[in-house]
Formats: sequence, structure tokens, C-alpha cells
Amino acid sequence: MKTFTLSMRSLLLQPLRSGLAIIGIWIGITAVIWLVAMGNGVSQQAQDQIRDLGAKNVIVRTVKPSQNSSAAGGGMFLTYGLKRADFKKIAAGVPWVEQAVPIREMRKTVRNDQTEQEVRVVGCTPEYLDLNQLTVERGRFITEQDGTFPPKNVCVLGGRSAVALFGFENPVGRVIQVDTDFYRIVGQTSQRDPTAAIGGNLDSQDYNFDVYIPLKTLYHRIGDQTMTSRSGSREGEIVELNQITLSVADIEQIDDTADIVDVLVKQDPDHKSKEDVALVVPKELLKQAELLQKMFQVLGILIASISLIVGGIGIMNIMLATVTERTREIGIRRAIGAKKFNIIWQFMTEAVVLTGIGGIMGVSTGFLVGPIVTTALTYAKNNRTTFPSLAAIPENVLNMVPIIEEWSVYASFCIAVIVGVIFGLLPAWRAAQMDPIEALRHE
Repeated sequence: MKTFTLSMRSLLLQPLRSGLAIIGIWIGITAVIWLVAMGNGVSQQAQDQIRDLGAKNVIVRTVKPSQNSSAAGGGMFLTYGLKRADFKKIAAGVPWVEQAVPIREMRKTVRNDQTEQEVRVVGCTPEYLDLNQLTVERGRFITEQDGTFPPKNVCVLGGRSAVALFGFENPVGRVIQVDTDFYRIVGQTSQRDPTAAIGGNLDSQDYNFDVYIPLKTLYHRIGDQTMTSRSGSREGEIVELNQITLSVADIEQIDDTADIVDVLVKQDPDHKSKEDVALVVPKELLKQAELLQKMFQVLGILIASISLIVGGIGIMNIMLATVTERTREIGIRRAIGAKKFNIIWQFMTEAVVLTGIGGIMGVSTGFLVGPIVTTALTYAKNNRTTFPSLAAIPENVLNMVPIIEEWSVYASFCIAVIVGVIFGLLPAWRAAQMDPIEALRHE
């Protein structure tokens, strides 16, 4: 306790010098906690989105062929992607599949008697609701009866589609127009956070601007053909299905399911030549995301450690200068009986006190990462139209909530103390090795 008191008095004699040394450690510790917390937040956001896809699911996606593929040449209409025959083939070829959910989606402009809105029209089955963690806010969702022949002209609006078309009025029972057909609204889904693009083959999804209609209604009323205008020319596409999601009972069956689907669909000569089908296995994506999280944690610690090392070098320089300034004091202490160990212990204590104070301050500000980062991201999210550069920030980053790992707090403080020990050792050793007689002569 006496050594600690002496160390504090010595440090307070040079408050500016001690403060600058503490700041270096403070910044380093804060950086460790913040980088780990933000990395965990982004990684957790990605993992949650992958889990939303379902660890027991295998997803088959239509992919638009590249300009160099065999599908890209000739004809006014580009035909590619999954077909209804593929869906039947998969459903029959994988006997343990619990459910197979097909969807067809396209961009359309929908209208009512007052306004219009561009939306994603999704032709789907009743299973789509639970598969995508959607909830019904008003009315109901698509039912099996809606798809029985003749298929019904009914639809369900996404949360923001309903607001864009009808304000905050109840849209159930109202009518919207898609192309030349009219659809009666039977329900509205609650708003949910958009998902970011995952794995390269799954685009970002904003379910809030969707309009859901029975899949068979889409076949009969809209068809497989779509026309788009681009650079003054019109392009046509023929796509039967955009996605098939397969769910199995046992996660151990995922790999076998993916292998069978690969043979049945991806290796089919028609699809293989066009390269127009992609296979997405959320379980594998989840493993990659978890590995990426660990890599990011290690990288964050390494980057922050550089700041700690710089702070440690600053402490060593300050302690070396202190040793020189206190040479006569060291000589007096040695002359009245202090041993080398006592000198080493005092200067080591001073170094550890500096890093310990910096560590405590760093841990304290580290806990502010949540409110500070959340406030900054909320501001960025609400001002993307005012500042276009903010639009480049990925959606999963904007929705990220920093997660402070308990180990990162303990580890960062321990690292601060270790830095004090390591970088305080040389000055302490140099002080202890001084000749008492020469030290007493020092002016």
C-alpha cells in the first residue's frame, strides 16, 4: 500500500505527462471493446437473417444468365430459370421433404382510384407467410381455396404498400389494379425489417413493399412473360419460377437434399448450359458467418492492440524520462537501505497504475458503444435521402445493435495491465541498476 501511495504521488507531480500516457491506453481499450462489439453486432445481424432462411431449408434460386451464356443469345424474349416441371421433379425426387414452396416474383405498378405505387408482386402459396416470418396485421393471408380453379383475384398488401396506396385506412375489401386486372384485398401484413443480400445469390428483400397473390392466379392473369424498358429498348423475359424452398425434418438430411437437387436441377443439361439456377444452403452460410465473426474479432483485437502498443511505448518513454529526473531520489533510497527489488517494484507499480487507470476509463467508455453507435446509425437511417452517401451503408449494418462480449471487457483490461508490466520493466530495471554513489552525485 505504501508503494502504491508513493507511486500515485510521483505520477501527480507530472499530471500532463501522466494524463497523455493514460489517454493512449484509454483509446486502445475503448477501441478493443468497440471493434469487438460492432463486429459482433454486424455478424449477429447476418446470422439472424440466415437463420430466418431456415437451417433446415435448401433454397433453389433462378439466376439471370450472364451475357456470355447460351441463354443470352437470340430472340426477343430471354427464357431462363426454374420451371414448374423442376418443382414437380424435386417434390417427387426428394421423398423426405416436408414442404416445397414455389414463388414467382416480378416488379409491377399497382393502382387504385387515387394513386399508384411500384411494388414487388409475389405469386405464392399459404406456406410463404410462416416461411418468411411474416405476420398478418389485418384480414388474412392467401389460402389454398384462393388457388383452386378458377383461381381467385385476391391479394394481400405488405405493410408499406398499404400505407402508400391507402394511407392509414383499413385496405381490406378495397380493390387495386395490376396491369388490366383488378384484385380484391383480403389482408395486410405487418411491417418487418428488410433483409440484406446474402451469399451472392439471394438479393435483398423489402417485404414491406410487396403485394401477394395466389401463385396460380399469377399464372393465369399475368403469365410468365415480363417486358422492361431499358436505354430506349424493350427487353422481354420468360421465367416460370424464381425460387423453390425445400424444408426437411432433420438437419442431417440437408447435405443429401442439396446433392439430390443439384443432380435433378443444376446438372440438368438445359440449366447447366445456361447457368441460370443457384443452390443456397443456409446451414453452410451460417457456418461461414460464424467463422467470419471469429476472424473479425481477431482482426479487431489486432488492430486495437496496435493502439495499445503505441500507448505502451509512450508509457515506457515517460518512465525512462522519470527515471532520469529522479536519479538523485533513487540514490538516496538506495543509500538508506532500499534494495533493487524495492526500486523495481515502485517503478513497475507506477507503470501499472497508469495503464490500470487508462484501462478503467477505456472499459467505462467501452460500455457507451451501444447508445452512441445506435444513435449514429438511426441518424444515418433517417437521413439517407438528405445525404446520398449514407445510402451506400448496407441495411444489415444500419440495423445492427452492438453486442459487448464479457470476455472482451476482461481481456482488454488484462491486456492494459500486461502492457504496463511489459513496458514498465525496462525503466524499472534501469532504475534498479543505478550505482547509488553515482546517483547521489547526479544534479
